[in-house]
Amino acid sequence: MSARTVAFATLGCRLNQVDSAQLQTALEARGFRTVPVAAPADVVVVNTCTVTARAECSDRQAIRRAARVSPGARLVVTGCWAQTSPGEVAGLAEVDLVVGNADKARLPDLLEGLLAGAPGRVHVSDVAAARAVAVPPLARVGGRSRAFLKVQEGCQHRCAFCIVPRARGRSRSLEPRVVLDHARRLVEAGHVELTLTGVDLGHYGADLLPRTTLAALLRALDALPGLRWLRLSSLLPAYFTEELIEVLTAAPRLAPHLHVPLQSGSDRVLRRMRRPYTARLYRRLVERLAAAIPGLGLGADVIVGFPGEREADFAATRALVEALPFSYLHVFPFSARRGTEAATLGDRVDARTAARRGRELRELGGAKRAAFGARLVGGVQEVLVLETRDRASGDLVGLTGNYVEVVFPGPDARMRTLARVRVTGARGDRTLGEPW
Repeated sequence: MSARTVAFATLGCRLNQVDSAQLQTALEARGFRTVPVAAPADVVVVNTCTVTARAECSDRQAIRRAARVSPGARLVVTGCWAQTSPGEVAGLAEVDLVVGNADKARLPDLLEGLLAGAPGRVHVSDVAAARAVAVPPLARVGGRSRAFLKVQEGCQHRCAFCIVPRARGRSRSLEPRVVLDHARRLVEAGHVELTLTGVDLGHYGADLLPRTTLAALLRALDALPGLRWLRLSSLLPAYFTEELIEVLTAAPRLAPHLHVPLQSGSDRVLRRMRRPYTARLYRRLVERLAAAIPGLGLGADVIVGFPGEREADFAATRALVEALPFSYLHVFPFSARRGTEAATLGDRVDARTAARRGRELRELGGAKRAAFGARLVGGVQEVLVLETRDRASGDLVGLTGNYVEVVFPGPDARMRTLARVRVTGARGDRTLGEPW
């Protein structure tokens, strides 16, 4: 008898990708064989996003697509949309099982019950009541150059535009010993770069007894034999304590790359967004980090068209972005999400104006990316060679410590290894190199 097959459709953020990888590992331990989502399967797991109304549209499309590809499959929906709108999800004719974020660890058992004929289609607990992170299985990430390790879940903040606290609950952290054990096993499996992820990563350790900090965790991880780069996902400005800045500037394995969300350069808009910092604090922090970390790659998220954003507010955002040494930007138009404070605010910005502002910032971000790449030309960079080739040229792609992808020729045998590359050119958003 052949193994039952399972396919995963994962939408949204990096955390969902990590969660799907953990679920894949858990189901394979039960005898399932994973197949691509484009292939027919016995079970399809759709891991959903709900950050915007557009995301929920994508969720619906993914569910319908899975049902068309695998018409006889049992279809399981989990993730943030399943958590915030379980009745709506369960009402879709294609869906057999709904599992909330607080119940993801139970998904293998629930699926086995479903396949055995057990009743009960909706399993969504109150994620706000969750006080700990269930120790996850070590996700199988064979064949990938980089490994992502989720160390924190949930969020303490209540930003006006964000539904994530309702979808993932309050901040809670994985015990340091568990993080270190998982990290050690990932490095031993050949992953020389680890990226720590979390919803509210800077809050790591504040909920644990005894309390600890992200800085303490980074110090411990920095000592792991065989690790080359340790990278962080998004980190709010307010979390950059003196202790953390000291680690970031001194630990040899900390990648010279940070992603610090901005959202707006206007204090008036930041207050309406309920963001826990000011434009001045943000600017002083970024200038300090750039001065202390040579070659720092710096990214930021920016929202345009937030309710009440005037031309003067947008001008302040643009001026701040122009002044700071960003190497890339992620620019998003405001999207009203039902259930958030921002969805109830008046003084909406019309779509055409928001689109124009977004276009201007994306062009500025592109120019900054190109300028950052140009500064690397003539130098030699150590890169982690990724497992996929550049689509346009067919060449290898290497990721630098400061988060620049360098395209260069070479054989498949170089994939998933560290290499030295001389940067030969920068054309738009493409950085080119040659083996060194």
